[in-house]
Amino acid sequence: MAKLLEIRWHGRAGQGAKTAALVLAEAAISTGKYAQAFPEYGPERMGAPMKAYNRISDEPITVHHHVEEPDIVIVLDPTLLTVGNVKAGVPDDGIYLVNTPLSPSEMRTRLGLEGSKAKVYTLDATQVSMDTIGRNIPNTPMIGALIAATGLLELDELLEDTRRKLSKKLRPEVVDKNMEAIKRAYREVAS
Repeated sequence: MAKLLEIRWHGRAGQGAKTAALVLAEAAISTGKYAQAFPEYGPERMGAPMKAYNRISDEPITVHHHVEEPDIVIVLDPTLLTVGNVKAGVPDDGIYLVNTPLSPSEMRTRLGLEGSKAKVYTLDATQVSMDTIGRNIPNTPMIGALIAATGLLELDELLEDTRRKLSKKLRPEVVDKNMEAIKRAYREVAS
C-alpha cells in the first residue's frame, strides 16, 4: 500500500491556510493522486488560530477524520509556535516548514528538536508575500516552499493548476503576483 502523506497547517483566520490546503489537494488530484483538504475552525474572527489539513496518496483514501499524526506541519504565523503545540503527534522524523526570517537551525532550537531526525525548513513567507503580492498573505509562498522541500509535486504542475484555480476568483494581475510568490518561495526556502 502506498504511503498516506498527512499535513497539518497552522494559521490564523484570513491568512489562507484553508485555501492553501484546497489548492494543494486540487493540484495533487490533477496529477493523478488522491487527496483530501479540510479546515478545523468554528465561528472564529479574523486572526484567530485555526488549522487545515491535507491527506495525499497514490491510492484511494478511506479515512475521514482529523489528522492526528501529521508527517508535515506548516506554520503560516510564527506567533502560533507559542499557542498550542505545533509538534503534537508529529513523528521524530517529521517535517516542519515555518514562516519566519529565522534560519532552520534557529527554528530547530526554538521548537526543541535538537537530537531529533526532524527536518526543519524556513522561509520568510511574510516578506515574500509583501514583496510580490503587496499583502501579508503567506499561503501561496508556503505552498511553493512545501513543493521545494518535499518534491511532492513538480513546480510546473503546481503553477498550472494553481493558476487555473485562482483565476476563477482573482483578477489576472493578482494571480500573476501569486505565481511569482510561489516561484520565489520555491527558490528561497532554507533547509
